[in-house]
Amino acid sequence: MNVMEVLLSKRWIVKAKEKELYYRVKDELPSVKKFFSEKLGYQVIVNPYLIKLEKIPTVAQPWMGIQDFTEPIHYEFLCLILAFLEDKEMEEQFVLSQLTEFIKLNHKEEAIDWTSYSYRRNLIKVLKFCIQNQLFLVDDGTEDSFREREDGEVLYENTGVSRYFMRNFATDISQLKSIEDYEGIEWTEGNEERGVIRRQKVYRNLLLSPAVYKSGESDEEFAYIKNYRNLIMDDFNRYFDCELQVHRTSAYLTVGENASIGKEFPEANTVSDAILLTNQLINQEIQEGRLTPEEDERIRISISSFQSILEQCKRQFGNGFLKKYREMESREFASLIMNKMEQYGFFSVNKQEEEVKIYPIAGKLIGRYPKDYQDGGQEHEQQMADE
Repeated sequence: MNVMEVLLSKRWIVKAKEKELYYRVKDELPSVKKFFSEKLGYQVIVNPYLIKLEKIPTVAQPWMGIQDFTEPIHYEFLCLILAFLEDKEMEEQFVLSQLTEFIKLNHKEEAIDWTSYSYRRNLIKVLKFCIQNQLFLVDDGTEDSFREREDGEVLYENTGVSRYFMRNFATDISQLKSIEDYEGIEWTEGNEERGVIRRQKVYRNLLLSPAVYKSGESDEEFAYIKNYRNLIMDDFNRYFDCELQVHRTSAYLTVGENASIGKEFPEANTVSDAILLTNQLINQEIQEGRLTPEEDERIRISISSFQSILEQCKRQFGNGFLKKYREMESREFASLIMNKMEQYGFFSVNKQEEEVKIYPIAGKLIGRYPKDYQDGGQEHEQQMADE
């Protein structure tokens, strides 16, 4: 077991659910705790109920949200559930109607009407997330009864770990209004020196982001990566299989086959295949002179032009996709892949200017079908190109 990989890949380790893993990680924590605190500025929470590594990013990224949540109301319901559980003791039971009444009374943005199937469906999505993450357990009943009618009842049991779900702040955050206000707040709360903060930002960005990009000639963090690349590589290699690759305007911490540190790309699915093949088409456009990278190695094209590339991907390679994706309308397919690519950090969208900014990582990770691939064939292999 690699304790570093376990802590990075899990939200937390709840003792009641994974008792053996809890004790194994607790015993091996001293071997990694110094790295987390000094290099990343991370705290490891250890108590009789759970072990949790507080994985705080330097800058929030699209993929860092709860992927099952697709509407703001999902997060609103989650926050209200956490507030409801705050007054519950460990192993204290409660019924769903108590929770729904609390949400109805305390939701200020809009009036919640549980006779509406839409509200019930949204709450059920959040309840399933809470159960999956051990915030509470189901003692009797099922959410299906609530899905069918507003008076459906379920008996739950509080686990006590919900109070560790949210981050604790040493300062008053009531005046903070945006995501940017929260970024780096832990450094303003402490007395860390400028060099320490820079190092921790660099290590966090390399560990949590698909790529780190140079933001200008005076970018101290990217200069740190270039100047201390061997030291950084040695630090990470001490704990898991990885490689630091540094280019003119970008840097990447790529993990080897023996590493498992959370969500990785590519995954073994059609969406990852489509993204890699789309990146191949983008590179083809560059080689043939139809797209030109700017000085920072980024490419700017219109949203409609990017959608056309995605539609071309489906036309050209769609016979190798699963049936679900082969039968999708081109526009629907383009929208799906576009959303996923943005989450993974291959590009960003400026909706006001209707522009897509493609990042260098799109040229770093590309995929090709083998030369003997035949139209209609369902089996294929990915070939990763490092260009």
